[in-house]
Amino acid sequence: MSELLSRVQESNERNTKQSSKRSTQQNVEPQRTNDLQIRHVSKNYAQPGGNLEVLADIELDVAAGEFVSVVGASGCGKSTLLRLIAGLDAEFDGTIRLDGQTVAGTSLARGIVFQEHRLFPWLNVEQNIGVALRNSGLDAAQKRLAIAEHIELVGLGGFEHAYAHQLSGGMAQRVAIARGLVNRPSVLLLDEPFGALDALTRSRLQGELQRIWARERITMVLVTHDVEEAVFLGDRVVVMQPRPGRVKRVVDVPMARPRNRSDPEFIRIRDDVLREFAEPGGAADASL
Repeated sequence: MSELLSRVQESNERNTKQSSKRSTQQNVEPQRTNDLQIRHVSKNYAQPGGNLEVLADIELDVAAGEFVSVVGASGCGKSTLLRLIAGLDAEFDGTIRLDGQTVAGTSLARGIVFQEHRLFPWLNVEQNIGVALRNSGLDAAQKRLAIAEHIELVGLGGFEHAYAHQLSGGMAQRVAIARGLVNRPSVLLLDEPFGALDALTRSRLQGELQRIWARERITMVLVTHDVEEAVFLGDRVVVMQPRPGRVKRVVDVPMARPRNRSDPEFIRIRDDVLREFAEPGGAADASL
């Protein structure tokens, strides 16, 4: 009898260990890489007389936590590419994947900041940021905490109850950045976010964005006309050329942060990118 009880006990222990192991395996989530993969992406617009080819066979990989700048002259399709990544336009050839999942429609995993801040004038700073959390699944207390954290992140403590007309252009764009980040997206897409600002405010916000990226380590893709901005912020600079839009070259920026615009290495890389836009016998402007 004692031998039988011993065997039963051993069998129960084995079953318990196996059950625990299965439970552990089921509860462990696969590691999320948040890599962005763009494969053979082309985009056409229908128009009288035939199709207008806007993008042609775009290939690009963006690693998790990387900051990639996309620079090019007007009409090269860089903003169109950002819209495709955001899921705002589904009519294109090729595939775009984030963390292995095909992009199909908009998602909280992809935040976006436009050149215009697009704040609702009847809402204050807190409420404008909170709009992005409507479908987040967070309860009221969690939303308040997330909003407060991101107001502090962008340096707007004390302006929680201010309305858009009471903010400077730079402050309004900080709100837009906070709104883009508050859902903790896998990637933040920035469509010329500082293009409408004066030079001093733009430079200051570039430094702020660099600080935010260094702290949060969220993958960021920036579209800009400004070559110096692209080099200042990016780990890599993707140079696009127009008609149709395509990747001409990818330039690495192997410089530590924070970056000094007067550093000879910074100037060398900036001028290297600028040469891609220079007319024969002429020079290119740093802002295309």
